[in-house]
Amino acid sequence: MSAQPAARRTVLKGAAALAGAAAAGISLAACSTEAGSTVDAEKPSEPLDLGGAEAVPVGGAKLFREQRLLVSQPSAGQYRAFSAKCTHAGCILDKIENGEGNCPCHMSRFDVATGKVLSGPAPSPLPEIPVKVEGGKIIAG
Repeated sequence: MSAQPAARRTVLKGAAALAGAAAAGISLAACSTEAGSTVDAEKPSEPLDLGGAEAVPVGGAKLFREQRLLVSQPSAGQYRAFSAKCTHAGCILDKIENGEGNCPCHMSRFDVATGKVLSGPAPSPLPEIPVKVEGGKIIAG
């Protein structure tokens, strides 16, 4: 009995399935981190002047993307700063909405007042950075 060649459609379906599986594996590998690991935060090596304290509203926050920092003012005169580098894959937060910092890469969300993870895949909170107000200016680091 001789073997019959596979139908063209069967061959194409198999090739597409293999290509899809390979692409999925590559994308999963690209965004995976070891269980429980965090991306190292970028802490300023020296104090950074972030400008006037009035830029951070009471009960709100401001994202300083260029400096990779997020500064919040949970109550009047109380400032907190966090690394704006997501603890999942190291992307920089892109916006603040409804008291939450957003990571554009894999949609982790962080509480801007505490740095805590609100939704993953980020495995840990944003690292806190020392911050103070001197002469009306926010100084981080």
